[in-house]
Amino acid sequence: MLIIDSKDCENIDKALKKYKKKYEKSRILNQLRDRQCFVKPSIRRRTEVLKAVYKQQMANGLFLD
Repeated sequence: MLIIDSKDCENIDKALKKYKKKYEKSRILNQLRDRQCFVKPSIRRRTEVLKAVYKQQMANGLFLD
């Protein structure tokens, strides 16, 4: 549960903005999406490796199709 400390004189818009920032940083939505279906550990590792390779290629300027 997210708790937002706000002062009595603080605007409700600022409190909502703080809540949204905290919600994004907690990555609750990503966890819910990950739990929708089971992914085998080997497939999860494979996707992580492929993402790392892609990031490395982008950093080096190599674009392989």
